[in-house]
Amino acid sequence: MLNGIPPIISPDLMYVLMKMGHGDDIVLADGNFPADSHAQRIIRLDGHGVPEILSALLPFFPLDTFVDQPAGLMNPVDDQAAEPPIWQTYRELIYQHDDRAPELEKIERFEFYERARQAYAIIATSETALYANLILKKGVVVE
Repeated sequence: MLNGIPPIISPDLMYVLMKMGHGDDIVLADGNFPADSHAQRIIRLDGHGVPEILSALLPFFPLDTFVDQPAGLMNPVDDQAAEPPIWQTYRELIYQHDDRAPELEKIERFEFYERARQAYAIIATSETALYANLILKKGVVVE
């Protein structure tokens, strides 16, 4: 344990976050996502949901300021479906930590899978909300 680090951020997760460089992606995967078959590196945070992990992660994880959309969501297969409610939660959490209030990118399902395969790491969660997968692009730490 360390002072100031939320206990939800495991040693494995902190290690991955520290090793990532600017422009690297990390996926926060819901419980239905095929994380094991898509991950170059996998961090298991079973028993936790994406919003609580995102909330703990954002104070340490700068979002990329060199792209317009440093956060991306898996778009529902049915284009007529209502926006998943969890997306508003993500917006609120991200806007608390990013003054730019970037628009969240909507990524087609199979493109999302491909981007997840290329991501630096995937965090596997127990999130039960539908379409709760989120990709974050790491930015530069500015003191």
